[in-house]
Amino acid sequence: MSQPDQQPGTPGRSQLNLLRELSDQAVLEAIFRDGPITRPEIAEHTGLSKPTVSEAVRRLMQARLVRPMGVRAGKPGRSPVSYAVDDAAGFVVGVDIGGSNIRVGAVDIYGEKLAELEQRTDTNSTRAVARQVYDMVRDAVRTAGATHGQLLALGVSTPGVVDPVTRRVTSLAYNISPDGAYDPLALIRDRYEVPLLVDNNINLSAIGEKWRGLATGVSDFVFISIGAGVGMGIVLSDELVRGAHGAAGEICYLPFTGDPFDHRHRMHGAFEDEVGAAGVMAAAQAREDWIGEQPRTVEELFSRTETEPAAREIVQSEALKVGTAIASVCAMLDPAVVVLGGGIGSNPALLRPVRETTAALLPLTARIETSMLREQAALHGAMAIALREARDTLFRRGVRAAAL
Repeated sequence: MSQPDQQPGTPGRSQLNLLRELSDQAVLEAIFRDGPITRPEIAEHTGLSKPTVSEAVRRLMQARLVRPMGVRAGKPGRSPVSYAVDDAAGFVVGVDIGGSNIRVGAVDIYGEKLAELEQRTDTNSTRAVARQVYDMVRDAVRTAGATHGQLLALGVSTPGVVDPVTRRVTSLAYNISPDGAYDPLALIRDRYEVPLLVDNNINLSAIGEKWRGLATGVSDFVFISIGAGVGMGIVLSDELVRGAHGAAGEICYLPFTGDPFDHRHRMHGAFEDEVGAAGVMAAAQAREDWIGEQPRTVEELFSRTETEPAAREIVQSEALKVGTAIASVCAMLDPAVVVLGGGIGSNPALLRPVRETTAALLPLTARIETSMLREQAALHGAMAIALREARDTLFRRGVRAAAL
């Protein structure tokens, strides 16, 4: 049967549906971003007409994504009702699998903390880590789910290698006993039918710094982690840079310390072997001029910089190498901010000499700061990528539900 001719200039049903979907998404985004917010404020922020906003809010309330928060008082005339995303719309969980600790956190769709857990990493095997991660995620989901509906997404940070195609972890932390190619996320992958987003811990630390740290509102910055390993996350024009092989930021292979052709550096790189924790402790063990006993940890060494010349000289040498690396990074990328993290990088004793070294090498340098998030940076990044995915899911779900 032929359809009646559509009048010129009159939108068809598909066009009307598309316009309604776009309106609903714009309204939901405004409520996410600025809620609690009134309908007149939504209209002002989105550029939509007040009747369009009112209809979109009605549909989103029917879909149980938006709820009224009460009357906004304090202005003359009729007091408008403000709206926010419903608490029961859902939540996300982030996981940070570290060589020393596993951290799990749950946040609502506004990013407010609902649960946080931390345990020492079971280093017996990746299967043991998988069980540990599963148990901690289960506990976080139970806690958050009691008041905030369903799990929407999982974000995972790992210090291992992540396959760029499958996003599966192909190797894990330095001190966890391997047991073949067992996936440490296999249990939660099978248990939770939600998007599971996995990335390297350095990349997610950079994302965490942008979400909740020193790089909030900064479009171009780098996060440099110095601890047991050395790595860098790069954000340019608000986008994480991965490189052609996913290896952007592998500064551990910078060749300007030691002998870059020494075969002993093939695994980790010359720079990491010298400025990482093992290199710092090797420098301490090579000295015989300690006033007291030789320091047994990096933390102890740094704590003795005020009282022992040997400790000060090792830290100064470390700062010289790190500052030279930062100068090289700044010369190539011109970031606005360099955030130092990791067990060594976040030590306050390193900051001033690193700044001095970099300033001596470059006429214009980035602002260099120590991470405020410290060991929590990667967990924040894991929650941030899960939250972004969850909001996209809610937009899609809300548009579909409102269209029914």
